[in-house]
Amino acid sequence: METAIGVFSSHAAAESTVRELLKAGVPEDSIVFLTRSEHETTTQGKQAGATVGGFMGMATGMSAGVVAATLMVTGVGAVFALGFGAAALLGLAGAGTGAAVGKAVAEPANRLLPTPDEKCSEDVLFFREVLKAGRSLVVVRTDSKEVASTASAILDEMGLGIGAKTPVKMQVVTRQVADVSVVDVGGRITMGEGNAMLRQAVRELLDAGRKKIALNLYEVGYIDSSGMGELVKTLTTVRGHGGELKLVNPSKRVHDLLRLTKLSAVFPIEADEASAVQSFRGTRSEVA
Repeated sequence: METAIGVFSSHAAAESTVRELLKAGVPEDSIVFLTRSEHETTTQGKQAGATVGGFMGMATGMSAGVVAATLMVTGVGAVFALGFGAAALLGLAGAGTGAAVGKAVAEPANRLLPTPDEKCSEDVLFFREVLKAGRSLVVVRTDSKEVASTASAILDEMGLGIGAKTPVKMQVVTRQVADVSVVDVGGRITMGEGNAMLRQAVRELLDAGRKKIALNLYEVGYIDSSGMGELVKTLTTVRGHGGELKLVNPSKRVHDLLRLTKLSAVFPIEADEASAVQSFRGTRSEVA
């Protein structure tokens, strides 16, 4: 499954992006739109079906069967969500449920609440942090590499913080510093070969029992929306295996993008390799 993430400064910009995705042939059921706009969610809640159907139907061109709901998210507040699986992205119970467009979205039955002992994965925390900062999100998840490539290009062009591309292909070199595995990443982290190389390098380390992993991103000149999705997935995978992942000395372009998208609130980030190795002290390593 490929994931591309677009972060936007306004819900209007995100809506425009959804329109472009649909025009480009990205399937409706692969797209999730999330926005924390108190004005919009309040208005949509009051005017219910007519407003939601008209607003989202005309704005995005999505069909009347697409799931839409106002979700109450702990620490974030009301989030207007459009698309199948929106609740799952936010770590809420009842994933995939909601009110169909054209029905009221403000009724209590349509509000999904997290359980008191809710525990969120790292990608869920990322989505919540972005929404908390007042950004809007468009997420595309698909098994088709062609669709993912198309979506990634549109999200990069219309989203926040993506600079000019560098022609350098991605390179990955893994080395050991004491019991810490340092993965030196250079070039571009992008959909396709770049994501696959990073995924394979981390998988091989985990299979070998190496659970202290530092990603050195100093030489990364460009990361696209699919690459952001891969970083989130990598962190989730490593922690799911009982390990730790830290980002080391990201390049200015990458650091700015992490800050703008609020990924910096999700990832442990160290200024240099020495600090990263030191920060792993006290963490048990399965392989000496």
